[in-house]
Amino acid sequence: MQVREVMSSHVRQISSSATISEAAQRMREHDVGVLPVVKDEGSRTIGLITDRDIVIRALAAGLDPKTTLVQDAMTPDPTCCNENDTIEEAARIMEDNQVHRLLVLDKGNRIVGVLSISDLALKTKNEHLLYEVVERICEPAHSGYGDSFG
Repeated sequence: MQVREVMSSHVRQISSSATISEAAQRMREHDVGVLPVVKDEGSRTIGLITDRDIVIRALAAGLDPKTTLVQDAMTPDPTCCNENDTIEEAARIMEDNQVHRLLVLDKGNRIVGVLSISDLALKTKNEHLLYEVVERICEPAHSGYGDSFG
C-alpha cells in the first residue's frame, strides 16, 4: 500500500506572518490539527504549526495568541515522505524522526497531503506496523522537552 492511498489530501497552508490565533481558527474551520507554514503565499513550506505547538509553545508560555506569529511557534524544517513511498517506508521515517505527521510530496516536491498516525490507524489493516510506529515515536530521544513536535 502506498502513502497516497491513506494520506489526508485536503491540505490547508498558513503564512508564517499570520498570528497563532488565525492558525487556530483555520484549524477549527477545516477540522485539522496541522497546517504547513509558508513564508509567502505560493512559496515553499518552511515549517508546520500544530495544535500542540500552539498550546505548548505559545499559550503555556503566556504568549498572546493575537500578536504571536506562527513563525514563533511553528516546528521548522518538517519531515517529509513521497506519495509513492510504501506505508512501511513512511512509518520508518516517522520512527526515525519521532514525529506523528509527515508532509507528503509529489515528484515535483509539491505538498499533496499529510500522513499522520491517525491515517495509519484508521486506513490500514496493519496493527503490528501501527504498534511499532507508536512505540518508537514514544521512545525518549531528546534530553529536553519540546525538541520534536510534529
